[in-house]
Amino acid sequence: MSDTKQAKAGAKPENKSAEKSKYPVNLLDTPFPMRGDLPKREPLWVKQWQEKKIYQAIRAARRGAKKFVLHDGPPYANGDIHIGHAVNKVLKDMIIKARGLSGLDAVYVPGWDCHGMPIEIQIEKQYGKGLPVQEVQAKARAYATEQIARQRKDFERLGVLGDWDDPYLTMNFSNEADEIRALGKILEKGYVFRGLKPVNWCFDCGSALAEAEVEYKDKTDLSIDVGFPFAETDKLARAFHVPLETLGAKPGWIVIWTTTPWTIPSNQALNLHPEVEYALVDTPRGFLILAAERVEEQLKVYELEGKVVATCSGAALTEIRFHHPLAKMDAGYDRLSPIYLGDYVTTDTGTGIVHSAPAYGIEDFQSCKAHGMRDEDILSPVMGDGVYASWLPLFGGLSIWDANPRIVETLKASGNLFNSHRYEHSYMHCWRHKTPIIYRATSQWFAGMDVVPADNGPTLRATALAGIEATAFYPSWGKQRLHNMIANRPDWTLSRQRQWGVPMAFFVHKETGALHPRTPQLLEAVAKRVEQHGIEAWQTLDATAFLTELGEADAAMYEKNRDTLDVWFDSGTTHWTVIRGSHREDLYDAAADTPDGRLADLYLEGSDQHRGWFHSSLLTASMLYGKPPYKALLTHGFTVDGEGRKMSKSVGNTVSPQDIANKMGAEIIRLWVASTDYSGELSISDEILKRVVEGYRRIRNTLRFLLANLTDYDHARDALPPSEWLEIDRYAVALTAQLQKEVLSHYDVYEFHPVVAKLQTFCSEDLGGFYLDVLKDRLYTTAPDSKARRAAQNALFHITQAMLHWMAPFLSFTAEEAWQVFAHGTAHADTIFTSTYYTVPEVDQADDLLQKWHAVRAVRAEVTKQLEAVRAEGGIGSSLQAEVSIQAGGPALEALASLGDDLRFVLLTSAATVSPAPEAGDLLVTVHPSSHAKCERCWHYREDVGHDAAHPTLCGRCTSNLFGAGEPRSHA
Repeated sequence: MSDTKQAKAGAKPENKSAEKSKYPVNLLDTPFPMRGDLPKREPLWVKQWQEKKIYQAIRAARRGAKKFVLHDGPPYANGDIHIGHAVNKVLKDMIIKARGLSGLDAVYVPGWDCHGMPIEIQIEKQYGKGLPVQEVQAKARAYATEQIARQRKDFERLGVLGDWDDPYLTMNFSNEADEIRALGKILEKGYVFRGLKPVNWCFDCGSALAEAEVEYKDKTDLSIDVGFPFAETDKLARAFHVPLETLGAKPGWIVIWTTTPWTIPSNQALNLHPEVEYALVDTPRGFLILAAERVEEQLKVYELEGKVVATCSGAALTEIRFHHPLAKMDAGYDRLSPIYLGDYVTTDTGTGIVHSAPAYGIEDFQSCKAHGMRDEDILSPVMGDGVYASWLPLFGGLSIWDANPRIVETLKASGNLFNSHRYEHSYMHCWRHKTPIIYRATSQWFAGMDVVPADNGPTLRATALAGIEATAFYPSWGKQRLHNMIANRPDWTLSRQRQWGVPMAFFVHKETGALHPRTPQLLEAVAKRVEQHGIEAWQTLDATAFLTELGEADAAMYEKNRDTLDVWFDSGTTHWTVIRGSHREDLYDAAADTPDGRLADLYLEGSDQHRGWFHSSLLTASMLYGKPPYKALLTHGFTVDGEGRKMSKSVGNTVSPQDIANKMGAEIIRLWVASTDYSGELSISDEILKRVVEGYRRIRNTLRFLLANLTDYDHARDALPPSEWLEIDRYAVALTAQLQKEVLSHYDVYEFHPVVAKLQTFCSEDLGGFYLDVLKDRLYTTAPDSKARRAAQNALFHITQAMLHWMAPFLSFTAEEAWQVFAHGTAHADTIFTSTYYTVPEVDQADDLLQKWHAVRAVRAEVTKQLEAVRAEGGIGSSLQAEVSIQAGGPALEALASLGDDLRFVLLTSAATVSPAPEAGDLLVTVHPSSHAKCERCWHYREDVGHDAAHPTLCGRCTSNLFGAGEPRSHA
């Protein structure tokens, strides 16, 4: 690169005659280019990191050091990565690199979640439904393998370092086997049971859903008010203290309100709050029972006049029974619904009376079971596909959504409908199919949240809540969020009705449904087969032959359980299957795994994982070890567009990380992630990325200047102790040391955006706007090997060392590129990541220096304003054309006066004087153009230009620097 182009890079104002001048300045070149050309260069770095096995080299360099384990939450092996994936992986990479540079053995084993419904859906789309299970499993395994290869390539393209040659996959045979072992362990501990319970059920999946697989969307339903006719009038008369003949003179109803008409055929009870006051209301239509505080509102809805005859508490009505509202329409509904009391009943809306269909509501189920209802008595007419069973009177064979209006019409015909209207509300949907789901009672396997385990220790809920208290959260609000989810969650439904998943490899008795008495031993035997052949081994296993082979009596009386494990159990047990299992040698630290210790230092995922991976990992570890698997949880927000809208293909506001990397470079993605406060939403748009690019260029140009001016510097040869540097050099290094403390303290608590902000300020204001600006004259005009220039290069060397390490976690490609230039020939020349944070030299009286130069810079800022004003008026061209006189008081006067003639170099003027101000706090600046000639070489306007007839265009100091002993410099 020419000297002219070098000058444009920030080295010196352009001088087109510089190359031809017989009075050269020290303009140096560097192989570190001004243009990053990131889209072209970054893939070459990725390839080099792969070929040189840089991750393995880093691990080797840290051998014996304390481990830092960031356990990877596995992305799902389906589809190309999106910008949210990029955020997640870049954050993890920055933390691993920052911890590695601090000297820890920072381990990162990437992983993938491979089982579950999304892949099954893809196989159905490609090959159709009804394939044999073995074929589904084979195609699913092949599909997941393809997806992993594609995603891995994109993750590596982002500059993420890790053990990409040996990632963990939940579908690896060893992981599948160890998952079965984990199931056996929690079964032995007494947490697992089988029972009938309402679970989240998706008709499209044909399976139970985990809590994390449920999302809420607006849905319009039919809202109905339905009367249940009086059946036990005598008991009601006693409860309300009214004469029986009065109550028997008219028809009467207790009225419920619901937005799920399809549950009415399954009604088996009614719920009232024990302490709420209920009113007996006399209307032209008959007597109504309503919550007293809802009477006025509900009568308006029903367009009825009415008078409250009597009131009583909900407790007074307990166990009184009412006719089913469809009893007159078909004998199949001729049954009575008793009142059960429940604290969950509210009077915010509706009638204050809740109808209870125990098969289709958790609270309904719990209430009915608490009042002695047996599992076999619970009516469950809705089949797995959302269609009523054929045996259901009036509505058999209809889907529940199609039946809704039919049920309303039938209720109207029965004379028991009081109101119906359309009602929009937030309703549960399957996160995959985006279709409405229901609670549906099915026989499933559960992990009990409040079951007392076999050792009579604390319940799973209590253990998990205690674990949350002992966990650090970044940001802190995550703690309460996870606490609330654990405190209020129902039992965990472990079983799923799927094909591509780890089997719940139980053998159950054909007649009783009981588990085989030697289930733990049988699970281990199955696990050994799965370890060799994958979950396919369970599919092909013949139960009778297997049990007979193991010498089990009554082998023919047992059959295989057909359920698979919830996919959240897959990822939620990776602390067991991966940290303690497949990657034990890399990830497991026996010294850390004490009763109070944890397996991983950090889990990091998006905020949705409080109900997902963070949640399931906490529960499984609490069952297996009695403690969480992590020391800390870090949560990042979701990506949104520049207007704060959620990313959506239908809206057309999605941003592809692949496109950004191909157009701008992955480095820009990394810098965007690092510069954004991840604790909230992360906004991204073309305009935001343009600003990121500008910030990147500022950092890169600063690096280029530093590297260029260190081209002829050899630290082994040219190093000087700080005591021999100029004062401004000591100040710059003291400022660097101060900033390093701040940077490392931010890295300690996983904060990146303050580091980026401070680095950019350091480059633009502290370096570019001050120190380097002042330094150019000394670097360019003093003799190449002079002490003054070498002192400046000493400071630049230390600043560059520190700065490259600060930026390496997020600007990894750029730091590595600069490092190759900077560290050529050193022990860590292959990569910056085998080195550690630089120890910045200590400077004597650093605090005093910082305070003094802070005062000097404040005055310089005022002088610059005055110079700009004079320039705007046409009084001067460059600042070097000016001479300034400053009147100051207090510490500013002392600081400026101490600089002597070097003050002009600090102010970038050709002359500068300082004197006391009339008042102590005054600062008066006078600017006037110099009347002297301009030195051809240094461009200063000095009285001694032409003092040497042999060099008539040079000033005295340039003559001395070129041909004599060199000018003296003391401060700047």
